[in-house]
Amino acid sequence: MKKTKKQSENYLERIPMRPERIKWSTDEEGLVTLEIENTGIFNRVAQKLFKKPKVSYVHLDKMGSFIWPLLDGDKDITALGVPVKEHFGEEAEPLYERLAKFFQILDSYSFVEWKK
Repeated sequence: MKKTKKQSENYLERIPMRPERIKWSTDEEGLVTLEIENTGIFNRVAQKLFKKPKVSYVHLDKMGSFIWPLLDGDKDITALGVPVKEHFGEEAEPLYERLAKFFQILDSYSFVEWKK
């Protein structure tokens, strides 16, 4: 039997985009808040029975708030690291491990889309 090689994608070469369905705002300190609408049958039931909110608010930290407006679908994660490094300096280290983890978390909650 012939073994096939799996093509492993470099996560840092992925190009993230903000989904249009997610509204966001910035407060006076520059921190970003994502407004996530809770849709679907299970969310409707939870809203009726358990008084769950129709909209959830996710507050990003300083670095996440700096990165969020940069997600234009043109830059990969490696390119996004350059302005982060310039802005935060040593505070951002280990830079690419933190960026990869940040985007994995956003992806797990479907807060980010990936350009093909």
